[in-house]
Amino acid sequence: MRKVLRTDDLLNTTNDFLQNHSGGYSADIGIILGTGLGGLVKDINIHHRIDYKEIPYFPVSTVESHHGNLILGEISGKNAVVMQGRFHYYENYSHEEITYPVQVMKAMGVKALIVSNACGGLNPIYKKADLMIMRDHINFHYDTPLKNYKFSSYNKPLYDKTLIALAEKAALMNEISVRKGVYLSLHGPALETKAEYAMVRKFGADAVGMSTIPEATVASNLGIKTLGLSIITDMGLPDTLKPAVLAHILEAAAEAEPKMTLLTRRTIEMLSFN
Repeated sequence: MRKVLRTDDLLNTTNDFLQNHSGGYSADIGIILGTGLGGLVKDINIHHRIDYKEIPYFPVSTVESHHGNLILGEISGKNAVVMQGRFHYYENYSHEEITYPVQVMKAMGVKALIVSNACGGLNPIYKKADLMIMRDHINFHYDTPLKNYKFSSYNKPLYDKTLIALAEKAALMNEISVRKGVYLSLHGPALETKAEYAMVRKFGADAVGMSTIPEATVASNLGIKTLGLSIITDMGLPDTLKPAVLAHILEAAAEAEPKMTLLTRRTIEMLSFN
């Protein structure tokens, strides 16, 4: 039997709390709201909003721009478990802790996960406020949440081809321009130097960030179909690199947010679990 990242007793305690709090809630969709997708909360018919601090064994977000709520509600006709605020490796959390909520989602019935992030663009055809569908990733955390897992020896796509196709279809139908590329995650929290941007671009990355990979890795291993969506909030082109200004990054995320929200909502509408 595969080991879990945390003991079954802890996971059962967390799940029992949520089931008692919500009256036996279950969901098909899990959503992790990174920078640029916070507006999606307005489209959710919220049944329960639970502070992370109240949930047994749940991590707590320490990033100023991230809320810390688990939302249970309906979006586009489907029940969802939504993380309003995520956790990062640079917050001194282990991969085990970062991905614990994904195990909780699995216990609540989640079959598909949508995870979003803000990142720096490396591909020169990209520009600020572009949307990118993640087709693959490169893990530069030098760690993995699968250390305590037994898993199949064959390789399979971490990002589900069916979900990617649905997102592309949703983008086309709603006239939303999207890129499709490789996301590389570094430890953070410092942004990259010119030499580092050049290095990770040579490794084949189209965008670079500090999140998403641990959650996507565990979700895939648990059999949860995963879709990764990125907002390009700044450009990391070594020859034209400018100092990163947080206010400008947040402005780019805000500019892209309506497109990201619409794309996510329309993709969920087309999802089928038959």
